Amino acid sequence: MFSKFLSLEKEKQERILNAALKEFAQKGYDDASTNEIVKEAGISKGLLFHYFNTKKDLFLFLYDYSVEITKTEYYGLINTNERDIFTRLRQIYLLKLEVYHKHPWLFDFTKVAVYTESKEVKAEMESRKKDVLSTGYEKLFENIDVSKFKDGVDVKRAMKIIFWAIGGFGNEILEEVKELELSQVDYDGILSEFDAYLEMLRKCFYK
Repeated sequence: MFSKFLSLEKEKQERILNAALKEFAQKGYDDASTNEIVKEAGISKGLLFHYFNTKKDLFLFLYDYSVEITKTEYYGLINTNERDIFTRLRQIYLLKLEVYHKHPWLFDFTKVAVYTESKEVKAEMESRKKDVLSTGYEKLFENIDVSKFKDGVDVKRAMKIIFWAIGGFGNEILEEVKELELSQVDYDGILSEFDAYLEMLRKCFYK
């Protein structure tokens, strides 16, 4: 169905995808403008609808694409053989940065799509989102070595606190750098700050 789009060179594909992801992520389905998408992507409106017959087709394609990227390039690459929760979380954060580097608006778009109330796409989204990311979330804490935690610590609650803290830091950083050019993002500085928070949490909860 989307063979014409998928046959494009990768750079042009990503330019169109990122423009569309950004517009839908910022405005939701109903208020998103295909005029803005083609303007940012640097293509004509006719060409956009040559690749995707309708705005609805484009939105649903973006969702399916985002889920596939999240499964294969994020959750699918988590090394569950690494049993230290802090080393695991650092690896997960690096994977998320790599996906973000390629598609800065992908995670925001996915949230908007999952919770959309638009009558035009809600039914299709309900059928799509049932099996989406629950299994991926479970992989974050799969096979963790709990023997490293201090005696008397409620491990389940501790892991949630660690996840919330690191997730909050990660989301804050992604919001800060979202509008920057990739060349302006200080990845070394971000990782250094991230490691400092990991070390603080390690000292709080590990023996």
